[in-house]
Amino acid sequence: MKMRKIISFLLLSFVVYALQAQIKDPVKFKTELTPLSDTEAEVVFTAAIDKGWHVYSTDLGDGGPISATFNVDNKSGVELVGKLKPVGKEVATFDKLFEMKVRYFENTAKFVQKVKFTGGAYAIEGYLEYGACDDESCLPPTQVPFKFSGVAKAGNAAATKTEQSKAEQPEQKVVDKADKKEEATSVASKDSSAMMELVPATTTEAATDIQPAVASSELWKPVISDLQALGEEHGQEDMSWIYIFITGFLGGLLALFTPCVWPIIPMTVSFFLKRSKDKKKGIRDAWTYGASIVVIYVALGLAITLIFGASALNALSTNAIFNILFFLMLVIFAASFFGAFEIRLPSKWGNAVDSKAESTTGLLSIFLMAFTLSLVSFSCTGPIIGFLLVQVSTTGSVVAPAIGMLGFAIALALPFTLFALFPSWLKSMPKSGGWMNVIKVTLGFLELVFALKFLSVADLAYGWRLLDRETFLALWIVIFALLGFYLLGKIKFPHDDDDDKVGVTRFFMALISLAFAVYMVPGLWGAPLKAVSAFAPPMQTQDFNLYKNEVHAKFDDYDLGMEYARLNGKPVMLDFTGYGCVNCRKMEAAVWTDPKVSDLINNDYVLITLYVDNKTPLTEPVKIIENGTERTLRTVGDKWSYLQRVKFGANAQPFYVLLDNQGKPLNKSYAYNEDIPKYIEFLQTGLENYKKGKN
Repeated sequence: MKMRKIISFLLLSFVVYALQAQIKDPVKFKTELTPLSDTEAEVVFTAAIDKGWHVYSTDLGDGGPISATFNVDNKSGVELVGKLKPVGKEVATFDKLFEMKVRYFENTAKFVQKVKFTGGAYAIEGYLEYGACDDESCLPPTQVPFKFSGVAKAGNAAATKTEQSKAEQPEQKVVDKADKKEEATSVASKDSSAMMELVPATTTEAATDIQPAVASSELWKPVISDLQALGEEHGQEDMSWIYIFITGFLGGLLALFTPCVWPIIPMTVSFFLKRSKDKKKGIRDAWTYGASIVVIYVALGLAITLIFGASALNALSTNAIFNILFFLMLVIFAASFFGAFEIRLPSKWGNAVDSKAESTTGLLSIFLMAFTLSLVSFSCTGPIIGFLLVQVSTTGSVVAPAIGMLGFAIALALPFTLFALFPSWLKSMPKSGGWMNVIKVTLGFLELVFALKFLSVADLAYGWRLLDRETFLALWIVIFALLGFYLLGKIKFPHDDDDDKVGVTRFFMALISLAFAVYMVPGLWGAPLKAVSAFAPPMQTQDFNLYKNEVHAKFDDYDLGMEYARLNGKPVMLDFTGYGCVNCRKMEAAVWTDPKVSDLINNDYVLITLYVDNKTPLTEPVKIIENGTERTLRTVGDKWSYLQRVKFGANAQPFYVLLDNQGKPLNKSYAYNEDIPKYIEFLQTGLENYKKGKN
């Protein structure tokens, strides 16, 4: 009975695991004007991209990442020919976060704009705008300025280039505070009236009579050293390897209790102990057998990545056709677990390896026996291994499959070595029986559950709309309800015993499955269902939504919001975000909807949301000097992006910072992390520090 409880715990743990600030300058551009003939030339932008980052291509459409665009401020004696063209190897894939097809460049990027000279003197000035992201954050729309002039003579010598900007991406480093203060003052003073139009009607009326008491220059003053004094941390610890290992380990433990593996354990251990008169040698052979299992499965993990490559595995995981194939594969595995048929490797493979093991001695014989186990148990371990390898492929790490297989193999090898060390434990092993088929069938239901997740990716890619969120949830509800009824003995499969008795463990597992099905029912009407948000289609695909528990910003203007907070005696929460920032939306859906979080933001703070990709033009462009390079702020988004860089020394979103009424930080900043208790602590600490400052 204890063993069955352990099995149930492992099964549930496997499901749970499966369901689970600083300035960045990752792209450097150079620009040149390349003559093609006497009358034509190309403006060429070439980028070097840091590993892990990518620059998006042109014409991606609305609702997605920032497309690369060619923008002209002034031109004379020159005309544009066609559109900006991407050149080189593009990666085209379906992005599960943006829910759309995207194209981007990795490592290097090149964009070309063809121009035509009309004769005589020419001049052209403008900028390339592009977007860049990695797996955790995105940069705001970034501009690469250019300026060329010269004299072109139609039908004569090639155009002479008299001026060319270096146009390299300026390094995003914080310069002297006095310089920044002067720049911030220029931005705030020149365009404060234009920003008034962005305040929502409800807040505009309340803010009509607001007269700033704190100078804008003070509010824009850099506070990077203050944030560091509060314990500002840059970068996040990568826990993915631990997650992969634990997931693999749990999968290996589950594989132990299947009909293909469990009955083999006592026979194998007894064989090693009896074949040698020396007990120590028998124990050593059992250890060698376990080590051989580990070597075989780790080699499998490495082989998968070496054959396909880490980047290819990552691309496959987001490829629509691959997801359809994997959906079909999981359905076939589920049917096999239900008893429709057995999936076995060719019997001659196992027989050949087994006969070879019998004809050899020493370590090679033991290794071949371990290899035989991996072959004959494939019908039970194959679906678990396949699911694990596809899950870890999304990390893009060359060692991730090997780490997953290491965890899987250690769990699989443990009983062979432990029972060899403690042979008396063999007497307490549960006997083979119908309970093992219950585990197989339960895994079959879970295979169906995860199969729908992969079909959902393909459905979003092709726009079939077969699996809208409510359809997806309805199928999950039915599957978990059927699992519950099966565990209660109401449904039978071919290899199940006719015994109608249901043990206590099965009863509680059925209770959990049925309760989970009921938990998902409100999702049909739009409830967020945080436990399945990583698997269900996006909320935008929901046709009927009654859920309205959302947090909305009071202001989208920094200076007005700060003054409103001062008049009302409240601290400020600054939210630097973007319309195309997927992780920003995930934070709002997973964290801000928590009742405690929404109560703190709505009642104790003045929330100011600043969109760094807001394309609303300023009343007039504002020129600033940043790190010795002249830049032009043209849009509201440019202004807020500049504020984030200047004041806080960061340029990635999401980025949250708490301020007092003088613009000083109340706590270290917060980036993308869906840990709700940690976010609540972040807000409460800021509130406590604000109250201390007022006393």
